Amino acid sequence: MPHYTLPIEPPSGRNSPKPAATHVYHISDPPYHGQLPADTATHRNSSRDTAIVIDNGSSSVRAGWQTDDAPRLQFPPLMARYTDRKLNRKLNFIGSEIYFDGTARGQAKNVYEPGSNLVNNWDVQEGLLDYVFIKLGIDGRNQGVDRPVVMTEPLANLGYTRRVMNEVLFDLYNVPSVAYGVDSLFSYDYNGGNTGLVVSSANMSTHLIPVVDRQPLVAQATRLDWGRAQCAEYLQRLLKTKYPGLLTSGKVNETQIEDLVRSHCYVSQDYDNETMHLLDWSGLEDRDHIVQLPFQEKEVVQKSEEEIRRAEEKRKEGGRRLQEQAAKMRLDKLIRKEQELDYFKQLQEQIQQSTKKDARVLLDEEEFKDENALERKIKEMEKSIRKQRNRDVGDLEEEPEEPPSYPLLGVPDEELDEEGIKQKKAQRLLKSNHDARARAKVEKEAEKARQAEIQRQDDERREADLDSWVEERRAARQAVVQQIKDRDRLKAELGNRKSQASQMRMKHIANLASDNPHGRKRRRGGNDDDNFGADDADWMIYRDIQAGRNDDDEEDEQEDLGAQLKNIEGQLLKYDPDFTEHSTQEAQKDWTKSLVHAFLRGPWPFDAESAKESNQFHLNVERIRAPEVVFQPSIAGVDQAGIVEIAEDIVMQRLSGHDARDAILKDVFLTGGYALFQGFEERLQRELRAVLPADVQMCVRRAKDPVLDAWKGAAKWASSSGSRQAFITREEYQEMGPDYIKEHNLGNVYS
Repeated sequence: MPHYTLPIEPPSGRNSPKPAATHVYHISDPPYHGQLPADTATHRNSSRDTAIVIDNGSSSVRAGWQTDDAPRLQFPPLMARYTDRKLNRKLNFIGSEIYFDGTARGQAKNVYEPGSNLVNNWDVQEGLLDYVFIKLGIDGRNQGVDRPVVMTEPLANLGYTRRVMNEVLFDLYNVPSVAYGVDSLFSYDYNGGNTGLVVSSANMSTHLIPVVDRQPLVAQATRLDWGRAQCAEYLQRLLKTKYPGLLTSGKVNETQIEDLVRSHCYVSQDYDNETMHLLDWSGLEDRDHIVQLPFQEKEVVQKSEEEIRRAEEKRKEGGRRLQEQAAKMRLDKLIRKEQELDYFKQLQEQIQQSTKKDARVLLDEEEFKDENALERKIKEMEKSIRKQRNRDVGDLEEEPEEPPSYPLLGVPDEELDEEGIKQKKAQRLLKSNHDARARAKVEKEAEKARQAEIQRQDDERREADLDSWVEERRAARQAVVQQIKDRDRLKAELGNRKSQASQMRMKHIANLASDNPHGRKRRRGGNDDDNFGADDADWMIYRDIQAGRNDDDEEDEQEDLGAQLKNIEGQLLKYDPDFTEHSTQEAQKDWTKSLVHAFLRGPWPFDAESAKESNQFHLNVERIRAPEVVFQPSIAGVDQAGIVEIAEDIVMQRLSGHDARDAILKDVFLTGGYALFQGFEERLQRELRAVLPADVQMCVRRAKDPVLDAWKGAAKWASSSGSRQAFITREEYQEMGPDYIKEHNLGNVYS
C-alpha cells in the first residue's frame, strides 16, 4: 500500500459533549406512611346493612365502607410477624409498616403467590383482614364481624381460592353475608359502561373482557400474563444486564424499581422508529434520565496555595536526591565493573603465561569452563561498560555491533557433550531468527519499490473507473482493520503461556531447533522427541529470541498497519462522498461517536474514578422498552399475543357474527395500573384503528381513576338495592357449602 497521507478535515463537532445534566433523579425512600388511623364512629353510626368493601388487590389492599367516597385504608398486601427477644413479645407489621423496621422488612411475606394474583398464604390473608376490621372500628366483641362484606377477586378466580375465602369469612369472622365481584367489571360499571370491551391491565395480568348490556361474556375473555409487576421485574433485568454488579448489591429494592417504572417509563407511539433514533445525539440530554444511587465520595483534603507550593518543592527536592543517589549508585557499579574487568584481564594474562595444569586450576577457581568462556565474559563486560558510559557519561561512541557467530553449528554432535548439544540447538535457533530478520529487511525494501509501482497503477485505475476503485478501497480498509484486530488478539494470547497461540509458537521453536526441522514419522515403539520445551528452562531460549528481535521491527509493523489504514481512509474521504470523518476508525473510538457510550452514559463523559458517576445508571431505551411488552410480549420472552392481536381476535373472529360487535368497539375501556402509563390510551387507539375495518367506528377511553375505580365501583354496587340478591348469607353457606356462589353481572360465573 502507498504510504502518503491525504489531508483529513477537522471534526465537525456535531457530537460535542453536552453541558452537565441539570437534573439528576434519585431513587425513592421506602414507602412508609406511618400508622393508619382507626375509626370507630362510622361503625357505631352505621346500620347492619352497611357493607365493608375490600378491594383485595395484588399491589394494594383497599378497604372502607360502602358510604365512603374513597377507600379509608390503602396498604400493600404484606405482613411480617416475629418475636423480639429484647422485648420478649411478638410483633406484627402490616402493609407499609414493614418498612419501619429492618427485621420486619426481611421477614415480610406476601398474601399472593409469586407472579400471580391468586391468594396462597392464608395466614397473611388472615392478618390483613384482622388489620382491616380493627382499623374500621370492629374489635370482635360482638362475636365477630357484624357487617356484610363485599370483596373483589380476579376474573376466573379458582374455586378452591373462593372456597377457602368463604371458610375464613364465615367460620373465622362470622360475617352475616359475603358477595364477590370482578375488580375490572366494578370499575367499568362505575364509569357508566354498558356495552364495550374492558381492557384491564393490572398489577399481575391483563384481561380483555367483552361486555354486552352490562353482562360480561366471560367465555370470550382472554388473559395476558403481563402487568405492572412484570414490567418492573423486566426493567430490573434490563438494568442488571446493562450495569452488571451495580444493582446486584441490594442498593435498589422492588418498591424503588416500581417507582422508577411509574416515574420514568411511558408507552411509545411508534416503538420501532423511536428505538432507532432514541440514542441520537440531538436531544439525548432530555431523553436520557440519570438516576443517582447512594454513594460515599472519597474525602479530598483541600490545601492552600502555600502548602501546595511547599509540597511541590519538597517533591522536586526529593526527586533530585533520588537522581543523585541513582547516579552515584550507577557510578559505583561502573567502577566495580571496571575493577572486575581489570581482574579478569589480569587473570587472562596470567593463564596465558602459565602451564596448562596451572591454567586449569585458575579457571576452576573462578568457575570458568575454559579460556573461551573467560574470553566471552571479558567481551560481555566490555560491552556492558561501554553502554553504561555512553548512557551516563557520554564519553565513548557505540562500537558497531559485530555480526553474530555460531561456532558450534559446524561441530558434529559426537564431539559435543550434553551441554554442548543444548548450546548448539540454541545457536541454531538464534541463527534462524537472525537470518529471518535479515530476509525480512530485504523483503521490506523490495516491497517499498513494488508499492510505488502499485500506486502508479492504482491512480490510473481510479481515473478509469471510480466506483470499482471505491469498492476496492472499502474492502482494503476492512481487511486492514481486521489485521489490526487479529494482531492485537494474537499479542494478547502470546502473553499467556498456556494459550494455544503461545504453545504453537513454542512447538515451532522446538521444531526449528531440531536436527530434522520438518520432523519425520516416529517408528513404532520409538520416540524421536527429545522433549525440548518441556522444561521451564527451555523457555529461556524463547525469551532470548524475543529479546534478540529488533523492537523497531514490531513498531514498524504497527506503524505500517496504522499508516495503511489512515492512507486508505484519506483516499476514501477524498473520493467517496458516502465516507465521512465519522466513518474513520479514529472517529469511531471517540466516545461522543459511540452508540454504546450513549446507551450506558448518555451524552456526557464518564469518569470511572468518580464514586458519584460510578453509582449512576441511565434510563433511555428502557423507558419505552419495559411498557412495550404488553403490545409485543415476544421482546420479553413471553409466548403470547399482544393486547391488539387479542382484541382483534375477540372482536373480528369470536364475535364476528354477534349483533353487538360494532357497539363493543365503540367503547374500549381501559382500567388498571397499566393505564396510567403516558401514551397508553393513544397507542391502543392507533393500533386498533390500523387492524380494524375502516368503516367500523371505534372509541378508546380510560377510567377516571384506573387504580381506585374498582373499589369505588364495588362500593357503589354495594349501595344499590339490587346488590343484596347477590350476597351469600351465613345460612346459605351452611346449607350449600363453601363452594356455593351467586352469579351476577359484575362477578364470576360458577366454575
